[in-house]
Amino acid sequence: MEYYIDNIDVAIIGAGHAGVEASLASARLGCKTTLFTISNDAVANMPCNPSIGGTGKGQLVFEIDALGGEMGRAADKVTLQDRMLNLSKGPAVHSKRVQADRRYYQDLMKKTIEHTDNLTLVQAEIVDIQVASDNSGNRLWKVITMLDGYYYAKAVVICTGTYLDSRIIIGEYMKSSGPDGMHAAIGLTESLKKLGVKIMRFKTGTPPRIDERSVNLEVLDKQDGDPVTPYSSDTSEEDLDNRPKMPCYIAYTNLETHKIIKDNINRSPLYSGQIEGIGPRYCPSIEDKVVRFSDKERHQLFLEPMGKGSNELYLQGFSSSMPADVQIRMLHSLKGFENAVVMRSAYAIEYDCSDPTQLKASLEFKDIPGLFGAGQFNGTSGYEEAAAQGIIAGINAAQYVKGLEPLTLTRNSSYIGTLIDDLVTKGTNEPYRMMTSRSEFRLILRQDNADSRLSELGHKVGLLSEERYQKYLKKQETIKNEKERLKTTVISPSETINKILESVNEPPITTGVHLADLLKRPTITYDLLEEVDTYRPKLPKSIILTVQTDIKYEGYIKKQLQDAERFDKLEKKLLPSDIDYMSIKGISIEASQKLTKFRPVSIGAASRISGVSPADITVLLIYLDSKTPEKHLKDQK
Repeated sequence: MEYYIDNIDVAIIGAGHAGVEASLASARLGCKTTLFTISNDAVANMPCNPSIGGTGKGQLVFEIDALGGEMGRAADKVTLQDRMLNLSKGPAVHSKRVQADRRYYQDLMKKTIEHTDNLTLVQAEIVDIQVASDNSGNRLWKVITMLDGYYYAKAVVICTGTYLDSRIIIGEYMKSSGPDGMHAAIGLTESLKKLGVKIMRFKTGTPPRIDERSVNLEVLDKQDGDPVTPYSSDTSEEDLDNRPKMPCYIAYTNLETHKIIKDNINRSPLYSGQIEGIGPRYCPSIEDKVVRFSDKERHQLFLEPMGKGSNELYLQGFSSSMPADVQIRMLHSLKGFENAVVMRSAYAIEYDCSDPTQLKASLEFKDIPGLFGAGQFNGTSGYEEAAAQGIIAGINAAQYVKGLEPLTLTRNSSYIGTLIDDLVTKGTNEPYRMMTSRSEFRLILRQDNADSRLSELGHKVGLLSEERYQKYLKKQETIKNEKERLKTTVISPSETINKILESVNEPPITTGVHLADLLKRPTITYDLLEEVDTYRPKLPKSIILTVQTDIKYEGYIKKQLQDAERFDKLEKKLLPSDIDYMSIKGISIEASQKLTKFRPVSIGAASRISGVSPADITVLLIYLDSKTPEKHLKDQK
């Protein structure tokens, strides 16, 4: 017997990283929000690696924080080790990554949710969502729990992660299950199909967890962290520096490991056909790596802590769906792991997700008003990609409820914009992973300047608090003043400065030189000039990094900003929503079909659809120019 529970503004289904950010954003924007989860103990769970950030992913975390999100702030508080990836390359691809205390992170996020106004956390499996209406005929969603209770909501955000009709696979063993032994979400997939949502089947997996006491750490390569700036503007650099640090370790597979895998490859569900879902290309299982890269004698592995006070270690790079007995033999073949004890076996997990090309850039379904998707439900992989979509979906669900225009981010404004644009214009045939190489504007989308790109938007929409916004404005003023000081301060020739230049193989100076010009030299850093820069102010590392990068790469940045302006022009050339592409002469049949299917909002979006050529774009531009000014103006509105 169905029974009524409550009327709410926004229902968030799933309390993983997408659901957490979506619910916090919606509630903080004043909407009565309910966050549904299969288990309250699985809020913000990290079923895979206990880390936050990484190449391209670190940029997402900085951007989430700049908009007013929570992930960076929590990550700073639970950091066990900081690393800056790609330091041997340019600043455009520098990416922060932290080892996180897994349980502490969950505890922090759960407490944050429980103490946020307008937000209620409810342990309930949602099995059905239906279109309904109130007494005035306004569209509503009826959200039904497994126990037949129902809520009425004005908007719904699906953040189901890897739970939708999911099953875990370990060799010949298969079981309907969510990650970490949680039960799968059964029934919701069919409900979504009835609404017209196109469903795909993806797969991911995790490595085994090892008891630290059973590993000979002394024979492994120890890896300590780097001094890195915090993710969040709410975290002081001193607080981050004072956090307890834990090392990671590097291990390697060997020929014996590879032989065990090859001898048992017939038992791998990846190769026996038991696994139907498509797995992530950039995070393959160890058996997949051994088969695909058969010429390699070893593969690098990372042994990472799961939390302070916990003996569980995570063996990054050793994901597998091999039978448990084979996993143990594989593990014992590794140097240092001869007596290793497995606390949790590795497993693969298959799950249902949606085709993201059904979504607008706001993450609302094109043909289903008030229904939004975020996270792995949209075909992505990773906590950071999920959280980034979650904050946008949560903001836009609130905007929808309030009758306001959605917030959409573009490729030239952010990695979040790049991520969403890739999903909605190109789709994905495998779990999508963010990387710096996916952005054509990565020099101006650095992690150190995320606040200068997105804080204004976060404040405008109402998510970034006034206190944090004032802190942002003060930081920007400091950066501006320091850049100006460096451009106007002259250093005269001296023995001191020329010794500094000689130490890094730079030619000496014979006339006065501005500090900014010295800083533009390839091997000169801001810190290196401290001895001759007598009047420099004491500044945080985060500000120094931005000042140094802006000055050192000034010419390249200007060029990329010009590219971004040209990109903007194409984005602002809007396409009518009712355009009949099949009737436009000169467009290829493939392009007509793709444009009809994806219905891009602009010429820029159309140009990024696979199968739409530059010639097709030219025809579209001519078509737009041939329209009467009145009709064209109407479309722009």
